[in-house]
Amino acid sequence: MMFKNILVLFSLIFFNVAFSQVFINEIDADNPGSDVREFVELKSSTPNFSLNGYVLVFFNESNTASYYAYDLDGFVTDANGIAHFGNILVSPSPIGTIPNNKMQNGPDVVALYLGNATDFPNTTSTGTTATTTNLIDAIAYSNSNTTVATNLMAILNLTVSTADIETTNSVSKSIQRKNDGTYEVKPPTPGVNNDGSGVALNYLSTSMIADNFNEGQQFTIQFTTTAPVTSNIVFTFTLQEGNFTIADYSGTNVNATTGIVTVTILAGTSTASTIINLTDDIINEGDEETHLVLSTLPTGYFKNNDNIYIRIYDNDFIVQNFGTPLNPTYGNVLPTIPSGYYDSLEGLSGAALKQAVQDIIANPSVVRAHNYGDIEFILKESDKNPDNSNQVWCMYVESPKPILDYQVGSSNIGVWNREHIFPQSRGGFSDGTSSTANGIGEWLPTNANDISAGHADAHHIRAEDGAENSLRSNRNYGIDYNGPAGNSGSWHGDVARSLFYMAVRYNGLNVVNGDPSEYLPSTTTSSGNIGDLATLLNWNTTDPRDDFEMNRNNYIYTWQMNRNPFIDYPLLANYIFGANFGQPWSASLTTQNTVQNKIVVHPNPAEDYLIISGLEGNAIAKIYTLTGQLIQHIKFENEIKLNLNCKAGMYLVTITNGSQTTTKKIIVK
Repeated sequence: MMFKNILVLFSLIFFNVAFSQVFINEIDADNPGSDVREFVELKSSTPNFSLNGYVLVFFNESNTASYYAYDLDGFVTDANGIAHFGNILVSPSPIGTIPNNKMQNGPDVVALYLGNATDFPNTTSTGTTATTTNLIDAIAYSNSNTTVATNLMAILNLTVSTADIETTNSVSKSIQRKNDGTYEVKPPTPGVNNDGSGVALNYLSTSMIADNFNEGQQFTIQFTTTAPVTSNIVFTFTLQEGNFTIADYSGTNVNATTGIVTVTILAGTSTASTIINLTDDIINEGDEETHLVLSTLPTGYFKNNDNIYIRIYDNDFIVQNFGTPLNPTYGNVLPTIPSGYYDSLEGLSGAALKQAVQDIIANPSVVRAHNYGDIEFILKESDKNPDNSNQVWCMYVESPKPILDYQVGSSNIGVWNREHIFPQSRGGFSDGTSSTANGIGEWLPTNANDISAGHADAHHIRAEDGAENSLRSNRNYGIDYNGPAGNSGSWHGDVARSLFYMAVRYNGLNVVNGDPSEYLPSTTTSSGNIGDLATLLNWNTTDPRDDFEMNRNNYIYTWQMNRNPFIDYPLLANYIFGANFGQPWSASLTTQNTVQNKIVVHPNPAEDYLIISGLEGNAIAKIYTLTGQLIQHIKFENEIKLNLNCKAGMYLVTITNGSQTTTKKIIVK
């Protein structure tokens, strides 16, 4: 019995000693710009150390509970005792992948425990509270010199917190353990000893001339080892993912059945390459993204990079018969207004007219309310770039982005997302609907008092560059926000007509003059007000609705079963919000469609001259700057070649023929 007890005691001592041979060697929880190179590195005191029985746990200071756990079973440290886990863009490639933006910037704690990830469950509200039970090592960190994870440090008996301060333009840094057990912050060294010592490992690097290609292109993938290989090494990779299949690529080393590509680096050499041919079909499948994933390398070789994303642009995209907001067309897209839709407005004025419009667009027996998750899919159709159906048009920045670049993580750099023209904080509908899409077939009843529906009303939500969306925030238009520097204002009228719609569709929302406060005085209640009305009324005139906007109105109607009447009849804004308030409304007041369908203004863009045709009889043409300054005025009959006397930029051409007037945008090179 005594021998058995001694044996048990010896086993426990051996067990604890073995599990104390590893510690957290380096962490990088914050990167300049977007967090796509985060990692945690472990180091064992002996090489090739098994990590079975360990788990990395990430704790949130705000509730002292875990928000993520990563099980380390099956992983082994390398010849230097190093093993790192992180995002797929970390180089050398981590042996285990942590999703992008998963690690919080701090102040927080990363800890190493004995146990399993299942010991640290996380729910939507909270995770597992931090304790010292089975704790092996932990690092407290912050992205500020003034804040630390005070509560977590007290629980885990930590006395030091290290600050890793990153800005968009700073040099990337990480927190690294020194040989004396203290920490320093310097450029990251994933996969190697922090002091540069140790065995030089033979890494395999993968490279291409680019990471995006068009259908039908051919490209070479190069593989290079740090040092020549001592014998032939053979490895494989695949490119298949999602809709990108073996039918989309081929090559000499590609298995035509499985799509697996085999590569051999010959003994005594350090490089090999393979050629990939992208299939040029005639199907518009949309742009696709796949990634190159290497198989396990032979013993003694390590991946310098892996999970390389490759984008394939489909050259079979659809081009519409109408232009972008920056190069607009008029009259090519006809409104799909149901018969009699606006008949009830005839002869009304003032408040009665506004109420009649609301009765149409907020009719509880007809209008449908969808959710915020549905908006993603609505925008991917309603906001498509007319010149390329695989892109969306970003309103403020006046340029397209691939549909594939829809924001899914926390970083808004290089992606597009959903912009509320009437800000959530002002409207009082923040997070008012679910982010899980239900599709066009499911909706909720709604009415004019259903302010939560404004959270997902597509008539005021547009595709936008993520960074510009954040810069706009909840600022008022005109007197505060006017878009990025140098923009042409091709979105001005779109914004105005969206806000006029919101102010009629929902009770409690208003478009007002000036720069209204975001909040009511001495309260945290949303004001429901946005400005500036005078600016928006001007924008409604100087940036007339175009085919892009009409096409969008038509599509959103198929989901919501309501239209934006200020797109169908832009002049209506003056009768509800502007100078014509109190005057009787009639649809016959606006003859813009008839005139625009006839008039041809070309070339556009123009250089030295402009041809105006499609008219009968006497007409007048006026050219204005976007700020309303008249720079040319000429009378003509039927048709004219007008010599331009203006600088490069965007202008408005107003053409009057009898009692009919229309306005078109032109670009002068």
